This record gives sequence, structure tokens and C-alpha cells, in this order.
Amino acid sequence: MDTATTTKLGKGERTRRRIVERAAPVFNQRGFAGASMNELVAATGLEKGGIYNHFGSKEALAIEALDYSVSLLVDRFTRALESPEHAADRLAALIDAFADLEGHPDVPGGCPVANTALESDDTNPELCTHARTAMDSWHRLIGSIVKTGEQRGELRADTDPYALATVITATLEGALMLSRLMQKPAHMHRAAAHLKAHVDSLRAGA
Repeated sequence: MDTATTTKLGKGERTRRRIVERAAPVFNQRGFAGASMNELVAATGLEKGGIYNHFGSKEALAIEALDYSVSLLVDRFTRALESPEHAADRLAALIDAFADLEGHPDVPGGCPVANTALESDDTNPELCTHARTAMDSWHRLIGSIVKTGEQRGELRADTDPYALATVITATLEGALMLSRLMQKPAHMHRAAAHLKAHVDSLRAGA
């Protein structure tokens, strides 16, 4: 949300927005279970009662924080797709945009979708549902680019949009995890380069 839009919000909405923005890194780095109320109090600058005045529960705040973090990813992808027109170039732009999370995250702590999915799979169905929805949206975006590319004759007609969406997301999420775990950005660089080479090979007539 830009500054002009934020200033139009009422005081309560501005406070709520500020809580979400400041809580998002805590949840993304610590996880839902690991994020203590003391840490959330310190991050937001509000007492526990002040936080609960805007959010009925820690879970409600975690869900809004996740949705906020995902919205930043969506903005990142939207900006990446502003210029390229060819389907292969659009896919490469998406790959680069995600790969840039390794060094320039929107919210500290890695990919919020993967982090939430890993932690909440068996413990918090609602958080997991929000993470699944975000990943479904990314898969649909990749799939739509592939289908449009095939219709325009830009990509090989036998390109499977579903398989490519799986390969791209799984490879990038895995590479981000490896880069963070090993503290070596090379893992992400290699994965992104490999994916872009694969996408380039899918150009019609390649």
C-alpha cells in the first residue's frame, strides 16, 4: 500500500496496518509457534492488549501477516512482468524475481509461503490453507503464461504448463532453502540459471 493510500485510512486502520507490517518478519523468521507475544509486543511497540484490540487472536494476526507478505510477492511478480512480452522472457523474469528474494527479501526470513507450509501442514489448517492458496495462484500464473505462449506460437506446443509450474516453484523454493541453510547464494544462482536455460529450450523452433 502506497503512502497516499495509507494516509486515507482511519487511525485504527493505520495502526492495524502497522501491526501487520511489523509482525510479518517475526512470524516469517520465527514461525507461528516460535513467535512469542513478547517478540510481537517488541516489534509492534504495542502492549499485548493493544494488539488483541485489533486482532482477536495470535492466529488472526499471523494469517493477516502471511497475506500481507504474500501481497508483497505478488507485487514483485507484477513488476517483473511489466516489460517482457514473449512467454519465455516472462517466465525468465518471474524466475529472476523470485531468485532475488535470496539477497533482497521483501520480508526477512525467506519465502513466507514455504515457511508457513512447512510449519503449519499438520498443526494449523487455516494458515496452511492460506499458503496453499498463494502457491495455487503462482502455479496458475505460470500456467497462464505457458498457455498464452503456446497459443501465440512462442512456446513449443508440447510444453506442459502444469509440469513446468511444478518444476519452477519446487526448484526455486528448494534453492532458497539451500542458500539460506548453507549460507551460499550460489545454490540459488545455479538453480535460476538452470531453469532459465530450460525455459529458453522451450521456445518454438529452438
